[in-house]
Amino acid sequence: MVARARSEERRAEILRAAFEVIAERGYRGASLGAVAERVGLTQQGLLHYFPTKEALLVAVLEARDQWDAVPRGEWRLDLLGSLVEYNAMRPGVVQTFSALLGESVTDGHPAREFFTTRYGAVRENFAAVLRAEYGDRLPGGLTPEAAAPLMVAVMDGLQYQWLLAPGSVDMPGAFRDFLRLLGTGEGSSGIGEGGDDLDLDQRAGRDET
Repeated sequence: MVARARSEERRAEILRAAFEVIAERGYRGASLGAVAERVGLTQQGLLHYFPTKEALLVAVLEARDQWDAVPRGEWRLDLLGSLVEYNAMRPGVVQTFSALLGESVTDGHPAREFFTTRYGAVRENFAAVLRAEYGDRLPGGLTPEAAAPLMVAVMDGLQYQWLLAPGSVDMPGAFRDFLRLLGTGEGSSGIGEGGDDLDLDQRAGRDET
């Protein structure tokens, strides 16, 4: 029991170090050697806990989801907008997520199961958020279950665009615009408050200048 507890503590320490390295150096710079050095291990010693870089990065993403977790039933649309804002402050982690997501579509990739399971849970959670906000039908007529995959696609698609052109893509603003398209309206669920009340035409005009 003592040895197992120490092993879990060491794994947690490695994950925190990996998170820091990713935040500082991005996906490509987060080598096993850099993480091992930060926790006082050799690279071979690190492989005892995580056999590949992919395994380590998937574990980091799993830990991130746990750190970011909100109890079921407590998510709201305005909190999703806040999550996108938070992600905009940690590009290294978003880059790692997006890079592994792109690679995971290939058969046998070690991250495939993680993303498949994660997306199923995210769609279910988003549908619950939309149902709590709108009931059985959104203003446009879609059910929450039909709209949830669209919300996921917008959120992750914006991340790719923002990573490629962070100076041109306002990721949090664009996601809030999408929420308005779903029918939130100005001020509903906190959307559009506190200086975020630019309508679509105003934002388009700002982006063109």
